[in-house]
Amino acid sequence: MERAELTTEQVLKRDIPWETYMTTKLISGTGLQLLRRFDNRAESVRAQLLDDDGPAYVQVFVSILRDIFKEETVEYVLALIDEMLTANPKRARLFHDKSLANEDTYEPFLRLLWKGNWFIQEKSCKILALIVSARPKTQNGVVANGEASNSKTKLTTIDAVLRGLVEWLCTQLKKPYHPSRGIPTAINCLAALLKEPVVRSSFVQADGVKLLIPLICPASTQQSIQLLYETCLCVWLLSYYEPVIEYLATSRALPRLVDVVRSSTKEKVVRVVVLTFRNLLSKGTCGAQMVDLGLPQIIQSLKAQTWSDEDLLEALNQLEDGLKDNIKKLSSFDKYKQEVLLGHLDWSPMHKDPLFWRDNITCFEENDFQILRVLITIMDSSNDPRPLAVACFDISQFIQHHPAGRVIVNDLKAKERVMKLMNHESAEVTKNALLCIQRLFLGAKYASFLQV
Repeated sequence: MERAELTTEQVLKRDIPWETYMTTKLISGTGLQLLRRFDNRAESVRAQLLDDDGPAYVQVFVSILRDIFKEETVEYVLALIDEMLTANPKRARLFHDKSLANEDTYEPFLRLLWKGNWFIQEKSCKILALIVSARPKTQNGVVANGEASNSKTKLTTIDAVLRGLVEWLCTQLKKPYHPSRGIPTAINCLAALLKEPVVRSSFVQADGVKLLIPLICPASTQQSIQLLYETCLCVWLLSYYEPVIEYLATSRALPRLVDVVRSSTKEKVVRVVVLTFRNLLSKGTCGAQMVDLGLPQIIQSLKAQTWSDEDLLEALNQLEDGLKDNIKKLSSFDKYKQEVLLGHLDWSPMHKDPLFWRDNITCFEENDFQILRVLITIMDSSNDPRPLAVACFDISQFIQHHPAGRVIVNDLKAKERVMKLMNHESAEVTKNALLCIQRLFLGAKYASFLQV
């Protein structure tokens, strides 16, 4: 059987020769006694032993992982620790007991992240994340467990542990050691650790944020929904960290998050994405991007659905209010851009305002004439006469006000689309299509006159 496919249950069926290890002085007599009492016992018996003598068992387990390198034994002890922490995660506090002040409880797990097979790596990662998260909150982050800073033993610092974990997690996200479990394991661990300021800064320094973006995509299976949820949870935790904001604003993060919230029916996924939007709304260009991406309409749709989570309902209301405030603050061109990108073209005052066109004509050059291209697409794809008429009119205004308007519109192959609309059944559309064609040919007439 492949080591990567081992389960805790399978590993715990092994018989480990503890007496041999004592004979070779790899474990002490006391350690052997503790193991004999604990090994192959019912869960209730083990629970009582851990309640009575938990730190002593932790010391034995850690010393075995430190001193014994036989793979089967390392796997067995990791499985024992994993089982005891799965049954009661609060037992992770045992690793920080004062009696273990001079024990380097982190080092064996940190080393095994890189040395072992997948079973060993996965268990070490899970255990390390749990015991790191359970450390006393009074620590200053410089020393490891609960030891005094004048301890003579050189112990692994918490910062070194967190940096080592982040390095391993980023490696899994780039090139997973296990084809199906590498990435989910890394994301699950990250979601638990990104509450730590040191982890956030290390993750950003390791360029880890970009590794999350491809994982933000609509999911259907239970497994992929959980991965999506934990990925979005990571992004939410990072949205509290100022150095990440600019990257989130300039990457594909926001469009991907909008796609997720538009298509997801899983409440916990919607909740964490909406909370992320709420955090980012006032940061840099994020608010304007959310408006451009059509988030106000999506929020309205989400509000019309039934949700049981009161925090989500409150966040939706706050986000809706924030987006409305954002729209109010937008410049006239931002409002126009939003109207075009959403395909909601109507005869709002700015379309026929000469000052709007004169003041904003160079804005149409942004992103390789993105707005102009969208107007042309609307002429091709819309079935509604009003947007068709407004798109024709706006292109005619662009030709009139931009020095190279006629050339640019011709280069974008708009003339053929406008010509088709000359035969449209709506008089409003044919009138504005005719105006647009006249401007195109009028421009050509002037150009030929100037060339003579």
